Order: sequence, then C-alpha cells, then structure tokens
Amino acid sequence: MRFTRIMPAALLAAAAVLTAATAPNWLATVSLNGTGHRIGNPAAKVKLTEYVSYTCPHCADFNRESEGALQMGYLAPGKVNVEVRHLIRDPIDLTVAVLAHCGPASRFPQNHSAFMSGQSKWIGPLTSATNAQKQRWIAPGAAGRKAIASDFGFYPIMERRGYSRAEVDRCLADDALVKQLAEESDKDWGKPGITGTPAFAINGVVMPGTHTWPVLSRQLDDFLRQNGS
Repeated sequence: MRFTRIMPAALLAAAAVLTAATAPNWLATVSLNGTGHRIGNPAAKVKLTEYVSYTCPHCADFNRESEGALQMGYLAPGKVNVEVRHLIRDPIDLTVAVLAHCGPASRFPQNHSAFMSGQSKWIGPLTSATNAQKQRWIAPGAAGRKAIASDFGFYPIMERRGYSRAEVDRCLADDALVKQLAEESDKDWGKPGITGTPAFAINGVVMPGTHTWPVLSRQLDDFLRQNGS
C-alpha cells in the first residue's frame, strides 16, 4: 500500500523535474537583428523594442525598475520577446554600445546590465573631465574609444565580466561595428514618435510618452490580453 500511495507523488515530482529540464531558457535565448539584440521566445505574440542610451539617466532608472520584473514575469515564461536597440547620444554612449556587443550575442544581456546598473558609478567623468581629456575622447577611430574606456573605468568593468584587456581593445577597434551602430541609430532616431530615451515600441507600434516601467508594464499587459497570452 505504501508503494502505491507514494508512486503518484513520485511520478509527479519526476515529471516536474523533467519539464523544468526540457523547458526553453528564454532568458538565455539571444539573436541579432542588425545591431539590436532580441532576447526571449522568438514566437512570442508580444514583441517589445527598447530604444536606449547608456548615458541617459532615465534609461538607467528604467533598467533598475524593470529588469527583474520584466525577466521573471514576461521573458522567462516566453510571453514577451525584447529587442534592445541603441539611440547613440555621444562618443561615450557609442563606446559603451561597442563594449556591450563584445563577444558572442549570448553575452550581450549581462554586458548590457553591467553598464546600465553601474551607470551612476562610471558616468562621473562626463561632467568632471578636463578639456584635455575631452579632446582625447574625440580622437579618430579606436584611439578615442580607448581613451574613453580608460577614463571611465570600462576596462575593469569588462575584466569583471571575464574579458582580457586585449579582448576589450579588439572590440574597441571594430570600426565596422561602430559605423553600423551609428547608421542604425540615425535611422531609429528618425522614427515617428521617438523623441528621447528611453523609448519603446510594442509589436512595432511606438508608445509616445512612455518612459517608465509602471506605464510600460500596463501597456504590455494590455497587448498580452489582446493577443490571448
């Protein structure tokens, strides 16, 4: 009798373990769309596009408010696919975007999070740097980006992410990526309804005036209800 009573519970537990082991890890599912990174279930009925800048304080605020809730409530269950795109505002922003792209696409989410969550710690030189430092930042090509990486402490950030200095320098020297980021940013800035950062689109529809997680989360829920998700 004891065996027959325990068996159903054991089977349920085994099934739960098997389901967990075989369920897709949508948080680790990343693909490229030009210079944008799509994270999550590619078949999700609701697709969110985030247009962000790494030197935008409001973008860092949004990341802090939304990261856990968005990942656990929308991405992990496969209900929403998120694409992160870059609206470049200055050479520092561009340098961070290049570093966020460093390595395979699968590393982007954590690179992105490291720079967004740590923005208040590294952004100081943007307002405190000397004129001589600022002149170094606009030097042509990789020289300017390396000066920025040095002055803003980006090398230690990347080292904590497991990158060597040589790997970081190779990424900073990727002129083709820099050109692509700048070109795609210019196109995205030109989209109707995008006037600042952060900006958002759901299923291709720009959400004018939406800049915070409480507002965006309600809009996501509305789209999910409309799509039966």
